[in-house]
Amino acid sequence: MADRLTDNQVKAIEAPATGNRITYDADVKGFGLRVTSAGARAFILNYRADGRERRITIGSFPDWSVKAARDEAKALKRRIDQGEDPMQDRQDKRDAKTVADLCDLFEEDYLPSRRASTAEDYKSLIRLYIRPRFGKMKVAALRHTDIAALHREIKRRAPYRANRMLAVVSTMMGVAIKEGWREDNPTKGVEKAPEEKRERFLSPVEIVNLAEALAVHPEKISANAIRLLLLTGARRGEVLSATWDQFDVASETWIKPSSHTKQKKQHKVPLSAPALALIADMRRDADAGCPYVFPSAKTSKGGTYEPLTEIKRTWASVCEAAGLKGVRLHDLRHSYASVLASAGLSLPIVGALLGHSQPRTTARYAHLYDDVLRAATERVGAIVTGAGKGGGEVVPITGRRA
Repeated sequence: MADRLTDNQVKAIEAPATGNRITYDADVKGFGLRVTSAGARAFILNYRADGRERRITIGSFPDWSVKAARDEAKALKRRIDQGEDPMQDRQDKRDAKTVADLCDLFEEDYLPSRRASTAEDYKSLIRLYIRPRFGKMKVAALRHTDIAALHREIKRRAPYRANRMLAVVSTMMGVAIKEGWREDNPTKGVEKAPEEKRERFLSPVEIVNLAEALAVHPEKISANAIRLLLLTGARRGEVLSATWDQFDVASETWIKPSSHTKQKKQHKVPLSAPALALIADMRRDADAGCPYVFPSAKTSKGGTYEPLTEIKRTWASVCEAAGLKGVRLHDLRHSYASVLASAGLSLPIVGALLGHSQPRTTARYAHLYDDVLRAATERVGAIVTGAGKGGGEVVPITGRRA
């Protein structure tokens, strides 16, 4: 007959010659002490769940006293009576996916559908911040406070980067929910760092200085890529990934495939005479077997061509030569839009040339029309004032006499 286990009794139980021996407690059914031939002592609980006999280890003696282990056994039995299976729950937690697993899945199955530049940026954020900080954690265990703490740390030195990291984690958590790895998104409620829209427009003099610096730059391929950015207002990724078959010289257009555009739609834009001349010059000097307009100096192991992926060094040296300060490559796109707006072209036309899918995106350039509108109202004012002073004939803006 089983006795009620005590700490002194547990100490006195002799180890078996081989294997292990279990001594059961008289108070709690299924609760007992397992002693191995090596003398290790651990409390266990036998129970049934889903028609199966299960045995769960509570903890080792003397880390657990008999009283603490018995109380834990009682708590486990209450959970079992409610239909839970503590052993299975423990196994599920042990087998649960980690954030590193989620990173792998995200990079392999979800990033390929993103634009190349976006995918590279996401991979960089995952490599620098997300894997080192959360990689070993279970996806289901990641908390709002964990993400908020990392966001605060990055925000102190790079607020924009902190917000990009937060966006990537949020997207990854959406994938985790879809895969059934967790039920909620812990990024919700994390306050983003304030961001000011950085809009830098090159003046006509700065554009001339930039063009002159590009014309004499020794790195012709990357310099020409920057020239095409300036002439078309295209995105960096669209230019660097451009292939010769996208340019229709006959119709004087650049047809960007949906796989290269941010809006995921084919974007057909007309090319100016200078842009066409640039394309023609580059075509004459290009390798006949290379499909890329701006090929990398390096080729793959198979000897195939690769597109240019980075022009930061050229951009930095060109800016220094042109005397430009605080100008980013993306500001060339803003400058292109400012020239269009200053010429009086409507926002829908500007948006169509830039490839905007939403009118609100183009609306950021509305303030550039101030000078155009001021000139128009001054013209009306001059006509009205002239008529008032001299009593002469009022001439409509169309130029035709009434």
